Amino acid sequence: MKTIRVGTRNSPLAMKQTTIVLELLKKVHGEFPVEIVPMTTKGDQMLSVSLSKIGGKGLFINEVEQALLKGSIDFAVHSLKDMPAKVAEGLTLAAIPERSDPSDCLIFREVSSFDELPKGARIGTSSLRREFQMKNLREDIQVESIRGNVGTRLKRMEEQNLDGIVLAVAGLKRLNWFDEPTHPYHILTCEQCIPAVGQGALAVECRSQDQEMNDFLNPIDDSLTRKLVMEERDFLAMLNGNCDIPIGAFASQEQNGYRFSGFLGDKELQQSFTKSVTVQEIEGVGKQIARALLNEMERDSQ
Repeated sequence: MKTIRVGTRNSPLAMKQTTIVLELLKKVHGEFPVEIVPMTTKGDQMLSVSLSKIGGKGLFINEVEQALLKGSIDFAVHSLKDMPAKVAEGLTLAAIPERSDPSDCLIFREVSSFDELPKGARIGTSSLRREFQMKNLREDIQVESIRGNVGTRLKRMEEQNLDGIVLAVAGLKRLNWFDEPTHPYHILTCEQCIPAVGQGALAVECRSQDQEMNDFLNPIDDSLTRKLVMEERDFLAMLNGNCDIPIGAFASQEQNGYRFSGFLGDKELQQSFTKSVTVQEIEGVGKQIARALLNEMERDSQ
């Protein structure tokens, strides 16, 4: 068997996520020759500028996708939340493994709980979605842009004397940060802070026409995760979502059906809109909630 080349971002978390995918594949196929090809993306290089100002979604995957299209790698591993709503032509999401925790985590520099944050607390995040929702929780919170990998953000929290930073729980779990946390923290519920579309899920991407690789990757696809995140991605597509628009969505299976929560912020109005529904069937709900939030935003802007 030829050596399979896997492309990914050159960050500790991306490399760990790739290892997770390879371990899942090895449970199905046994050992196979593989080479991990780490790459630096535009999003990794321009850490001093907010994502909304340099192109938004796609900045962490473009270089990897180009390598895939050129045939220099066989498949790629991404965080699904980094992917635009429309997959690049010629490529396909061959597998979406079972989702990890989609929540956000507020890590504190000195205090031990959310209620202990001082008035006017300075919280670091580069996400407009998180910024809007943090201010919904406490109007006095001041948000400062901070980017980089987990270690970089924790270091900048200390250097810039921020009161806290917001990071994805899934990434912290994959890096085993919760085993020996370096700071106090509070995990925000998905009601307090509706996650980014696809947050906690991984995307395994390959060329559409590479049937052999599609067949190789498909066994690690989780049908429920795919069903739920595709509704979230439909929501994103309806809103033409990017990093310059505060958007969040989370679909989950409940005891008696499914629940879908959508979040949409308006930078000009400095308002945000949320809507949650519980349904028997999830298909089509993402688009319905997107339309409802757009209509609500239009009514408030008139």
